[in-house]
Amino acid sequence: MLNVREIEIKDIDLLLDYWYNSSNEHFLKMGADSCKLPLRKDFFNALVSQINLPYEEKKAYALIWEDKEKQIGHSNINDIVFRKEAYMHLHVWNTSNRRKGSGVDLVKKSLPFYFKNLQIETLFCQPYALNPAPNKTLEKVGFEFVKEYVTIPGSINFEQKVNLWKMTRDRFLEM
Repeated sequence: MLNVREIEIKDIDLLLDYWYNSSNEHFLKMGADSCKLPLRKDFFNALVSQINLPYEEKKAYALIWEDKEKQIGHSNINDIVFRKEAYMHLHVWNTSNRRKGSGVDLVKKSLPFYFKNLQIETLFCQPYALNPAPNKTLEKVGFEFVKEYVTIPGSINFEQKVNLWKMTRDRFLEM
């Protein structure tokens, strides 16, 4: 039984455990560098502040992914331009929950939150090109492949090839 809901303060420690307990191998696979993580307390405070903001003021927005009422991951968006666009990230926290095919359903269940609450017209996702799981998931969900290019996609990432995918509001509404 898969479920998606907005993050609550009670979820933050679990989300942070994912980041601060992941192996360097896992960070490398997703194109990230654990040395670039902010201090845990700063990350916690940033998440609390975003939870408490109205949608039109959010710079980041997170959803919790659940399986049988147990938190198993999260999706978040950042670089939000309210009513215009945002960039999505996908994270399944434990290896035991990966490669089960649930990512497609969880992303599909996440999309209504992003399009309705942030009123965006375009949702982008730019996973590491060498990480097949999110790229396959986005294709199966119905995202449109835009291009492959080199960038530093986020504050904890290193320079890398990414695949840019997009979902427009119109395409989402057709699904």
